[in-house]
This record gives sequence, structure tokens and C-alpha cells, in this order.
Amino acid sequence: MGETNFGTITFNTLIAKYIKMQSAVTSMVRSVASRMSSATPGKFLLLQFAMAQVAQIGESISNLLSQVNTVVSHAIQNQKTQ
Repeated sequence: MGETNFGTITFNTLIAKYIKMQSAVTSMVRSVASRMSSATPGKFLLLQFAMAQVAQIGESISNLLSQVNTVVSHAIQNQKTQ
């Protein structure tokens, strides 16, 4: 059987990419807000979609950290009981 090669990512890389994405969405908000007269429904929909993506990714990162915290907590509890 062939070996499966999964890519690796560090937590720092993940957070850096997330911050970059947040900054891009913030720039989009500022751009639309500064030129309200030229804002179109399409721009607002795109902005809403981008904001939802950032929120979902942030929630996923939060869930990941919660799971890691749970694993560490269980590992510590298992050490105490032995």
C-alpha cells in the first residue's frame, strides 16, 4: 500500500494566515464604507460572504484549541490517577 502524505501546518502559520484573511476583509469593509455611493448589492453580498468565512474559520480554530486543551487535560488527569 502507498503511503499517505498529509501536509503539515504549524499553529503559527495557521494564525498568520487567519490574521491575513481578517486584514483583507477589514480592507474590503473600509473600501465599501468609504464609497457608499458606489456600493452595489453584489459588493455587499461578497463582503457578507467574506465576513462569514472569517467567522467560521475563527470558530474552527477555537474548536481546535478546545480539543487540544481537552486532550492535554485528560492526559494530565490520567497521569495523576496512576
